Amino acid sequence: MSDPADSFGRVSDRWGREQVLGLAPDAASAKAAAGVAEPAKWRGAGADGESLWGECKGSGKSAYRTCVDLTEPAFRCTCPSRKFPCKHALGLLLLWSDGAVGGGDRPAWAAEWVDQRRARAAKARDRTSAASRTRDPKTAERRRQRVDDGLAELDQWLRDQVAQGLAQAEHAPYRLWDDVARRLVDAQAGTLAGQVKGLAAIPRRPGWPDRLLEEYALLRLLVRAYQRGEELPEALRETVRARVGFTLSQDEVAERGERVRDRWCVTGLHDSEQERLITRRVWLRGRRTRRPALVLSFAAPGRPLDASLMVGTEIDAELLFYPGAQPLRALVGERHGPAVPAVPDGTSIRGFLDEHAAALARDPWVDRWPVTLAAVRLARSGDGVLHVMDEAGDALPLRPTDPWRLLAVSGGHPFTFAGEWTPRGLRPLAAWHEDEGMVIL
Repeated sequence: MSDPADSFGRVSDRWGREQVLGLAPDAASAKAAAGVAEPAKWRGAGADGESLWGECKGSGKSAYRTCVDLTEPAFRCTCPSRKFPCKHALGLLLLWSDGAVGGGDRPAWAAEWVDQRRARAAKARDRTSAASRTRDPKTAERRRQRVDDGLAELDQWLRDQVAQGLAQAEHAPYRLWDDVARRLVDAQAGTLAGQVKGLAAIPRRPGWPDRLLEEYALLRLLVRAYQRGEELPEALRETVRARVGFTLSQDEVAERGERVRDRWCVTGLHDSEQERLITRRVWLRGRRTRRPALVLSFAAPGRPLDASLMVGTEIDAELLFYPGAQPLRALVGERHGPAVPAVPDGTSIRGFLDEHAAALARDPWVDRWPVTLAAVRLARSGDGVLHVMDEAGDALPLRPTDPWRLLAVSGGHPFTFAGEWTPRGLRPLAAWHEDEGMVIL
């Protein structure tokens, strides 16, 4: 079960500027935070070793009340932003990092929020533990039957799509896939439903039918693997069940998952929203094991996400990996000290491709994989697509994105790069430069 982050204890235990900006959900938030990190824009700002608080001037008559719980960390702000942390929380942390926030007594509105959130967290842990101990076998059997029926229907739909040809699908509305996804949700195969729904987002450009056929083939492979689950090795069976939508409680992961202690570098963070649920993906890489890990958190829009892992830092901790043929998702277990700023060890592009190929051999449904590359430069191909290129001359294409921030950081010189590899190319997440330090992309 995931333990809370170490408390920072004293106001003097301040984070560095890079640690604060490592919390930013995107580059725009990091930039906006600098604009509010001015003492003149705040009143009543203070800190007591476990929390920060202050009121920031907003666009209206009322000031935005902002509070940070440093022991998680967690954030609250009365501004309407849907990003966590918002620019006001980041700006307050930047002021604190610079020594511009003094000590004081926690005001009532901040104390109430801190006490309430800690009480809710304790109750949630108790409910999760109780639920994992009292699962009803009859409920599990009914769920299994619904999933069996839902996947049998999906199997027939996939065969029909291929038999009819893909020419009509290219001009079909999103409803073609949304209807199937809704039926899978009803069948309690939620993760698989998300994969089907995502088919509508495949870019309609040359080669689109080939890409759609590949996705159909992977879905059919998953359906057949689930239907023949008893014949699979246990680790692969766990992977298939997770891809369909069966989940494990934190207590089950702690009991059955592999435990790996290392110094874990936090290399990147990305938030995405689907079906009114925000998912935060945080990527880590082991200093000794060179092993990748993924920590997920979820929240409804307007609710806080887990912010205990800061990009650009390293933690000495034990991770608890979810069982599977290619263990990647993990929980943070016991920590053996506070997070410290660090630059991750990168690999070559050939090394990354070999690692990714090995992961696909174990789990063919892997759709994202973390990338940490050392000593790369930016280059353009003949058709103008921006790439990262290493010293050996190997290159990977970047996803269509605003290139200027990355170009400004690199300045034509080698840098360490972190991102996500996806079927659409490489998504930049963070970069480390000898002069510029760590930058969120």
